[in-house]
Amino acid sequence: MQHTISVSVVFATPKKQWLQTLTVPRGTSAFELVEQSGLLQDVGMLENSQPESLLLGIHSQRVEHDHLLEEGDRVEIYRPLTADPKEVRRQLAKMGKTMGSKNTGSKSADPK
Repeated sequence: MQHTISVSVVFATPKKQWLQTLTVPRGTSAFELVEQSGLLQDVGMLENSQPESLLLGIHSQRVEHDHLLEEGDRVEIYRPLTADPKEVRRQLAKMGKTMGSKNTGSKSADPK
């Protein structure tokens, strides 16, 4: 049985991405990996946040801080939402738009 595993931790802003791969002892938790990676100190946005409030995930699935990592896991640090997605959809619907569309509000003709 291997005593160490290779795992990654990632964080991204619209302008920059951080990715670190580390070899850690088997039994390391998701939050322990984040601490060991140094990202909390390297990324100003994270440095000022409360560590217990960080939202973490593995391969787009939310996990708790004490989740034990497995070989190949990629721990993602999620940024807080700046807007409520439901409210954004409501506002777009009022304007005749949808999320992700470049629609300017006019109805497009059916291409035939």
